[in-house]
Amino acid sequence: MTNSKKAAGTHKMKLIASLTSPFARKVRIVAAEKHIEYELVIDVPWEADTKVPEYNPLGKVPVWVFEDGKTLFDSRVIVEYLDSVSPVGHLIPTDPRARIAVKRCEALADGIIDAAALAFLERKRPEGQQSQEWITRQLGKVEAGLAVMSAEMGMNNWCQGDSFTLADIATGCALGYLDFRFPELDWRRSQPHLSEYYDRIMLRPSFRDTVPVG
Repeated sequence: MTNSKKAAGTHKMKLIASLTSPFARKVRIVAAEKHIEYELVIDVPWEADTKVPEYNPLGKVPVWVFEDGKTLFDSRVIVEYLDSVSPVGHLIPTDPRARIAVKRCEALADGIIDAAALAFLERKRPEGQQSQEWITRQLGKVEAGLAVMSAEMGMNNWCQGDSFTLADIATGCALGYLDFRFPELDWRRSQPHLSEYYDRIMLRPSFRDTVPVG
C-alpha cells in the first residue's frame, strides 16, 4: 500500500480517503485484515481542490476505485465487496441470522459516528450560529448508542459470536472516532468494558496503523 495526495495515472485499485474519516478507517482495516493491496489516495472533501466528486457524486469518502476506473462508495458497500473477494478471514458470516446480527452492529456503530460527526460539524460553525440544542441531541444519540453497544456485548470478548468480525471493526472505528473528536465525553469512564475492549483490539496492526490523524 502506498500513500499519495491526489495520485493518478496508475491502474492499481485505489482507496480515496481522508486520514480522519472513521468510515475510511473501516475500509482500510478490512483491506488490511483481508490482505488486499491497494493504493491509498489522500483527498479531503472539504478542500477547494478536492477530486472526490469526480469519483463519488455525493462528494464523500471513502471511495473504492477499480482498475478500470469504476467506483464503489459508502463504506458498508465497499467492505462487503472486499470481504467477498478474498477468502482470507471472512468478516461477515454466511449464516443469515449471524450475518444480519453483524450488519446490525455495523449500523449501530455507523449511527454513533454519524451523530458524533454532526455534533462536531455544528461546533465548527461560528459561535453565534451554533445550536447547542442540536449538539446536545446528537451527543445524546451517541451516549444512547454506546449504552446499547455495551449492554449487547456484555462481558464477551467480541461483538458477535466468538470471533473477530466486521462488527468489531465498525465498533472499534466508532470508539476511535470518539477518542479522536470528543475526548471530553469521557466514554471510557461510563463504559469501562468498551474501554478495555477498544484497548485490546488496538493491539491489532490493522487498528494501530489506521489511528485517525489530522
